[in-house]
Amino acid sequence: MKFEESYFAGAVALWTEWNGKINVISRKDMENVFTHHVLHSLAIAEYLSVQGLLPDSGTVLDLGTGGGFPGIPLAMVMPGVDFTLCDSIGKKIKVAQAVADGLDLKNVRCVNARAETITGPFDWIVSRAVTSLDNFYPWVRGKFTKGILYLKGGDVNPEISEMCRHYKVDPSKITVWPVQEWIDDDYFKEKFVIHIRK
Repeated sequence: MKFEESYFAGAVALWTEWNGKINVISRKDMENVFTHHVLHSLAIAEYLSVQGLLPDSGTVLDLGTGGGFPGIPLAMVMPGVDFTLCDSIGKKIKVAQAVADGLDLKNVRCVNARAETITGPFDWIVSRAVTSLDNFYPWVRGKFTKGILYLKGGDVNPEISEMCRHYKVDPSKITVWPVQEWIDDDYFKEKFVIHIRK
């Protein structure tokens, strides 16, 4: 899939404006919002597309969305899918809501809540490195019908092994997809989409 930067210009402008009021993206990284944040989020859509799993309907929970990543970029390219963006920090969800409103995204609902209080099920759960997988998995266990798509960097194998051991997850249900297969950029070296199937 090819995502044109111009399509996301309005979103980048909104994040830039709001980040001046409420810091959700490192200020030194603001010039890289499209590549480091929007494209990184869209790696989930690319992975689903490659696997023939890209949904045109259904529900997604973005847990620990911060200022709206990966949920808002994904909602922009999956208009038929309903997204719930959740974060426990009120000022972050305020930014996500403002960006969603500014883009008039009808398929996005923003919720200020802790992970444990969100009830499912959702088809998919997405997240962007909010914690280690063995911490994350119990928050969402039983709340998804299709899978988890988790953006994470570095050496992910030890935490995958720990999650499988702790929660008796079958390792054969896990796929680790390198984002660099899609975007040949050093920033994405050792960044992965981790897919945990139901």
